[in-house]
Amino acid sequence: MAFEGKVVLITGASSGIGVGTAILFAEQGAKLAITGRNEERLRETLGKCKSPKSGRSNAIIVADVTKEDDAKKIINNTIAHFGQLDVLVNNAGILEGGSIENTSLEQYDSIMNTNVRSVYHLTMLAVPHLIKTKGNIVNVSSVAGTRSFPNILAYGMSKSAVDQFTKCTALELAPKQVRVNAVNPGVIVTDIHKRGGMDDKAYEEFLERGRTTHALGRVGTVDEVAEGIVFLASDRASFITGANLPICGGRHIMCPR
Repeated sequence: MAFEGKVVLITGASSGIGVGTAILFAEQGAKLAITGRNEERLRETLGKCKSPKSGRSNAIIVADVTKEDDAKKIINNTIAHFGQLDVLVNNAGILEGGSIENTSLEQYDSIMNTNVRSVYHLTMLAVPHLIKTKGNIVNVSSVAGTRSFPNILAYGMSKSAVDQFTKCTALELAPKQVRVNAVNPGVIVTDIHKRGGMDDKAYEEFLERGRTTHALGRVGTVDEVAEGIVFLASDRASFITGANLPICGGRHIMCPR
């Protein structure tokens, strides 16, 4: 059990990659603090996770990562419940379509606040506790942070910012033996695209097109991303920091023809 006795905090744990990541960490013996805005869905996530073998039970923290007081509550409640923090998974994020011709400052602010500012703030608050445990951070970025795509302008900018944040904080925290890495998924089957505005028909067409936009000829699964996150957080990745791990079926190395 690679995470026996360790405390893992996962944001955005009420859906998609957050759910799969929570389940896998729990299977590896971790004690979980999961957070999101929807309490019912968080409880559904927790119901799929194994309980710790000893010590305090897994914890749910209903909070909005974009709110400063909620971010403080997330960290304070985690420490109050478990007394420590070993891994922070900054997973919460949103996606919306929009080009420079039809975007808005409201869209920019919403995406940047969720995908970047909240990561910046929560990490600030978590770092003193991670230094005590020589823990680590895994940020969930996107292939859109490393490659350029039209019509997701603010989203692509936000994920590029997460990638740079990952590298800079990795350098800053390395002397304290705190590792910082990120995963960069390609298209993964979750509900993020539908929440971003796609209807069922458009989403099915989008997934079908993924057969040609990913070198391996298919889109990815939540479990495949979760495996990468758990690996980077584990001692098996003890000499890896500042890395952006593509989990994208080769999409990050493709060029249009």
